[in-house]
Amino acid sequence: MDHRKNIVLIGMPGAGKSTVGVVLAKTIGMQFIDTDILIQERTGRKLQEILDQDGPDAFKRIEEETILSLHPRRAVIATGGSVVCSEAAMAHLKSIGVVVYLKIGYDEMVKRLRNITTRGILLLPGQSLREMYEERVPLYERYADLTAPCSGRDLESVLESVLEAL
Repeated sequence: MDHRKNIVLIGMPGAGKSTVGVVLAKTIGMQFIDTDILIQERTGRKLQEILDQDGPDAFKRIEEETILSLHPRRAVIATGGSVVCSEAAMAHLKSIGVVVYLKIGYDEMVKRLRNITTRGILLLPGQSLREMYEERVPLYERYADLTAPCSGRDLESVLESVLEAL
């Protein structure tokens, strides 16, 4: 792996991007960036507040602008689950790093998302979790350079599979 490159984690809400990202960054001695936290810092608001007050389109625009402003070196970047909805954001991320898809099944996602209403998950009006899942899977698969299966696995084994994939 090219160590000047960044590692970009993509995947469903609840896949463990932030959790795995922090530990991965520590393990391989890179910095850690969480784009959801960057969005909150930029706007001074929680993700759910942006979604509730401004709607999904505004959220997507803010997310895309935040991603396009990133130019890190040697960082592990945990992205929001909806980042794959922006071609521009994904093109930028692919140009600055290796994209790793943390893959979980639908049932696993539901189990992990107990705090769905406060979590800042981008669901379109009237869209179910199942529909969001079905819509995004092909996008994650399209943009991923590498895929790490994460369903039913603990942090350590997920970390091992990511390191192996890299």
